[in-house]
Amino acid sequence: MNTNRYDAIVIGGGHNGLIAGAYLSKNGARTVVLEARHKTGGAADTMSPWPERPDIKVTTLSYVMSLMPAVIQKDLQLERFGYKIYPQGMGYLPHPSGRSIVRHDDEALTRASVATFSKRDADTYFEFEAWIGEIAAILGPLLMRTPARLGSKKPGDLKDAAQIGWMLRKELSEKKVADITRLFTMSASDLLDRWFESEVVKGFMAVNGIIGTWAGPDAPGTAYVLMHHSVGDVGDGQIASWGYPEGGMGAVSKACEEAAKFLGTEIRTNAKVKKILTTNGAAHGVVLDDGTELSAPVVVTAIHPKITFLEQLERSELPAEFVHDIEHWKTRSGVVKINAAIDRLPEFTANPGFDPQIHGGAIQILDDIDYLERAFQDARFGKAATLPFSDTAIPTVFDKTLAPEGVHVMSMFTQWVPQEWAEEDHPEELEAYADRLFDRMEVVAPGFKDSVMHRQVIGPKQMQDEWGLIGGNIFHGELTVDQLFHMRPAPGYGDYRTPIRGLYQASSATHAGGGVTGMPGHHCVREIMNDKALKKRK
Repeated sequence: MNTNRYDAIVIGGGHNGLIAGAYLSKNGARTVVLEARHKTGGAADTMSPWPERPDIKVTTLSYVMSLMPAVIQKDLQLERFGYKIYPQGMGYLPHPSGRSIVRHDDEALTRASVATFSKRDADTYFEFEAWIGEIAAILGPLLMRTPARLGSKKPGDLKDAAQIGWMLRKELSEKKVADITRLFTMSASDLLDRWFESEVVKGFMAVNGIIGTWAGPDAPGTAYVLMHHSVGDVGDGQIASWGYPEGGMGAVSKACEEAAKFLGTEIRTNAKVKKILTTNGAAHGVVLDDGTELSAPVVVTAIHPKITFLEQLERSELPAEFVHDIEHWKTRSGVVKINAAIDRLPEFTANPGFDPQIHGGAIQILDDIDYLERAFQDARFGKAATLPFSDTAIPTVFDKTLAPEGVHVMSMFTQWVPQEWAEEDHPEELEAYADRLFDRMEVVAPGFKDSVMHRQVIGPKQMQDEWGLIGGNIFHGELTVDQLFHMRPAPGYGDYRTPIRGLYQASSATHAGGGVTGMPGHHCVREIMNDKALKKRK
């Protein structure tokens, strides 16, 4: 048997590539996953960044789980391979005024905390959550479907569009259509203005609308992003429930890798793909950086579309309009990830003492909704945010495998720095940016800075160079209205196919991308099987 001949080749060993490889093997294909880095996982990674403390591990880039469907967990037996999730607390905003918002299991405590900013908003809070939950329940199932090729006159495409319409017919009233239209077109700020009066409460609620996004809450379309991040379930049925994987995000990738290997997938690391081989418009293999050629009738790309279509293929092999769309695929972010080791949990002025709902929750460092917009506008006009925003997590509240007793790790997903920083290093300015965020944390948790033992600051250029996240964008492309559903990553190619026959896509830039979901890998293989594209060799 030719060891370099396969039924399927997967480019990219992030979690989506590993899941695609596992499903291909599950369907009987001799499959290899090729990963450019020294290990699999991509942005779903756990590492020990401080050589002097190898016993302290952090979730390097992505930091919480949500949205992975139970069907993937069950099909691949991920729990058997170490997949275990601790539910994250639902949200905490410690405010410089000494007050706070706590999204607590006890509804009365949540209501009371919101009421310190606005009694009216406390009455509205759960009504809003129910409303956004209803919309998420309608749109969420669409993430499990392959988008129809809207505008196509082919009978099969018309049938797909009609099926989606039929599926939604019972859910969509005229009012619901109006609500969804608002979500797709409004800014998070304008949407929240319809519900709340307190600028602090609006800021707390706006976080889901701007996380990982090159847009402030005033930008049209961020209302949809807010809803998108409200679709999720780690097992308890709560809307927007997120969780910490035991062992960090790298443990999720490891479980996917072990599942793929168990099913027969070959994994090659340090195997960077230089070129995708095609003949007469059909893929038939790849060439690695070292010159090794591998052949297969099916090739799946699970990496950034700009790398696949603008670097690994000759542009002359692709339709000019498609190339133009990929060239203009928006993949900005301005995100800086800061990981810290601390010798004690922060003591918040507003809520002294330990509370797993607080310390184990999503801790939002911001003042109000204008704070978020000002931070974005700073970056938009070329400077790092004077007052950065942070979505902060302390996974060691639940997960004791990441650090020894007496040490916690803090994961700070922060925004924004200029998008141009993805192209050049700004080490001193990044450290100053981190200092400003730590100063802001000190305001609400005095003594925090003294608790910091080590820190790691990762800017957009490092994300781009080391992990292939073009622009530092965690979603492989912005979640804007023009880059969703059938438009993701290009009009007519939101169905996991590409203009090259036999070449499919399974990256976070596809329809179901965004978050560590595994859906792109799962859906891609579903379409490969629908196309009967696998030609298995004996």
